[in-house]
Amino acid sequence: HPHVSHLIAAAPAAAVRATKMPGQQNGTNGQAAARVAERSRSPRGDKAVDMDLMDGHSAKEIFETKMSMSGYTYDDLICMPGHINFGVHDVQVHGNFTRKIKLKTPVVSSPMDTVTEAKMAIAMALEGGIGVIHTNLSVEDQAKEVMKVKKYESGFIMDPVCIPPTMLLSDLDAIREKTGFSGYPVTEDGRMGSKLLGLVTKRDADFVRERSSTRVCSIMTKLDQLVTAEEGTDLQAANQILKESKKGKLPVVSKEKRLVALMSRADLQKNADYPNATKDKSKSLMVAAAVGTRPADKDRVRTLVAAGVDAIIVDSSQGDSVFQQELVRWMKQEFPELQVVAGNVVTKRQAKNLIDCGADALRVGMGIGSICTTQEVCACGRAQASAVYNVAKYAHTRGVPILADGGISSPGHIVKALCLGAGAAMCGSLLAGTEETPGEYFYAENGVRLKRYRGMGSIDAMKKGSDDRYFGANTSLKVAQGVSGTVQDKGSVHRYIPYLVQGIKHGMQDMGASSVEELRRQLYGGELRFELRSAAAQREGGVTGSTASRGNCSLRELGLDENAASTTRG
Repeated sequence: HPHVSHLIAAAPAAAVRATKMPGQQNGTNGQAAARVAERSRSPRGDKAVDMDLMDGHSAKEIFETKMSMSGYTYDDLICMPGHINFGVHDVQVHGNFTRKIKLKTPVVSSPMDTVTEAKMAIAMALEGGIGVIHTNLSVEDQAKEVMKVKKYESGFIMDPVCIPPTMLLSDLDAIREKTGFSGYPVTEDGRMGSKLLGLVTKRDADFVRERSSTRVCSIMTKLDQLVTAEEGTDLQAANQILKESKKGKLPVVSKEKRLVALMSRADLQKNADYPNATKDKSKSLMVAAAVGTRPADKDRVRTLVAAGVDAIIVDSSQGDSVFQQELVRWMKQEFPELQVVAGNVVTKRQAKNLIDCGADALRVGMGIGSICTTQEVCACGRAQASAVYNVAKYAHTRGVPILADGGISSPGHIVKALCLGAGAAMCGSLLAGTEETPGEYFYAENGVRLKRYRGMGSIDAMKKGSDDRYFGANTSLKVAQGVSGTVQDKGSVHRYIPYLVQGIKHGMQDMGASSVEELRRQLYGGELRFELRSAAAQREGGVTGSTASRGNCSLRELGLDENAASTTRG
């Protein structure tokens, strides 16, 4: 048939054209093929790969498409594994607290009155993070908490606890139990700056039986038997004297033998035990403190700055207010070197307004804490994964880090926060119940050891002053935006934080990122891939049963069992 013959004749030529390489094609078809080839190149390098092998979706596809009408939480997402070409020990988890404050551990303790005071802030700084002293304290008491942190490990102890020579050993025992120190300088009037008479340590008093009648002067090591350093001795020289003398304490005295400072061997050991500690230029531990947005809080800021605070967090559930904007501007004008963390925010517009005022970091999260009910009560807020990604992406263009505040109940959530652009994660419930949190332990009827934990929007916390955080200081009727409850004992932060860090490192290794900077590069380059999880997928990926264990350590022992906490409204 003539038509069939025509098709047969044309077929070989068409086949030849179809088998030509993109470089052999001309015109529009060649350009289109080149674009396809370019799109098929992997972000990892020049090696071309089939786009069909790129599983999951980029964060941009999930959070920024016009059809994206849902807010996503951490549990809604799962990260796709990447290529591993390094060991877990090579992973660097260094993060950013503010523009100028870097952290070797991207974890921040929340400014809650059942989470962070001096003891927690000290532990967090030693472990490479930072603590934020809560604002439910008087100005003077909050400043004292800040000073405790700043003077804890500054090489020289400038305000050691001094005792008079007439003190009874029974009174010394009470002081030792209260302060936790083992050695005390003995001065003429029991005050710093007076003439040094001697030093009393635990070994001096251990074997004395008549403690209610024996005075310190009878058992102390007298001044002429002590190794001392002269006023003006630098830190390096003082360290050398301690090492050579093999003593536990080194008093620093003036020419008149007045006590000027004290140095402790324990500080040298801390430097060795905590190489990741967050310190300032003078080797003091770094600490932040929270303030409200009332006019009187300007005086609080002045007092905290005088106490040596490194950063101020403006503590507000909704940060985009004229009150906070005015306070942030004032702080940056009055104290240009002071690092200011503004918030809380969950939208790009809120972020822009506060960054324009000079904020050095943003706190992201609204109504998503384990004991926060703002979304339920006020119908306002945002799902945390969506909030972190959108705010972090905008803040990144302005050079401002963000803190993912709330919704963190496992190391995996910290990893996801970092994957979405956060510089660090702020944790409350995750750290509640540790030894370093304020409050006393008590036992439940079933014998479980517990500590109290409450949201700053609970009625209990509001009665102590946190109602200003929710703009309710002048209202007679208070509406709870949080709950009070209990959490199970988790042991010391010094054992708990290393566990969290190791979990973060393993997560980042699985994704093929050896640093937080690399993780962020993959995020904004589209190389880091995510997938949305159904409810069934979330159940499948979780742990069923409160006694399930990972390895040799149960979730209940690590404090990660959600059923271990109980809460009460208000």
